[in-house]
Amino acid sequence: MGQTAMVDLKSFASKYVWWKTPAQALDMPERVMAQVMNIGDYFDVQDLARRVGDDALRQVLIKAEAGQFSLRSWAYWHYRLGLATAGQVPPLPSRRFG
Repeated sequence: MGQTAMVDLKSFASKYVWWKTPAQALDMPERVMAQVMNIGDYFDVQDLARRVGDDALRQVLIKAEAGQFSLRSWAYWHYRLGLATAGQVPPLPSRRFG
């Protein structure tokens, strides 16, 4: 994420990755951003987008892991970031075994 590492995500880390310390959460800034994108309130989502920019948010979606996004958030962000057209949202990431 290069530039994202320089952005202060500590307030998001403590609020949206509650099961880790902020320092531990910030070791994976993409995970912090995915959590805000998935369950963040309107104001936090707008603040995150302003801080990191759409390109960073696109990378979070492109590299998303299974379980990081709800179907609703997945569709919203694909449309919002211009990664999908009407009815053409890619399937959610899934776990593959074997």
